[in-house]
Amino acid sequence: MEAKARARQIRISPQKARLVADLVRGKSVESALNTLRFMPKKGARILRKVLESALANASQNEAIDVDTLYVKTIFIDGGPMLKRIMPRAQGRASRILKRSSHITVVLDEQ
Repeated sequence: MEAKARARQIRISPQKARLVADLVRGKSVESALNTLRFMPKKGARILRKVLESALANASQNEAIDVDTLYVKTIFIDGGPMLKRIMPRAQGRASRILKRSSHITVVLDEQ
């Protein structure tokens, strides 16, 4: 049995969030939560909240044993971008893309 949680339009670049997600993919839920709890990155705090949400979703299903769960998949897709403009020299302008992410966590029993 699987349990899933999704966070959408989170204001973090997908590239930065994937660096953290690669560290916990395939680990047990307890080990993944400990890893994320002590990691000094913004993405770790966000991923920990989504992981805890997936764990809470799994605990609602009585067919799932919460102690045997592991992180089956974590994937981070790009969300909508906020487009901003920064003035540059000689009347020009540069575009700034403020990226966002869609984060999906799937837990499964071992």
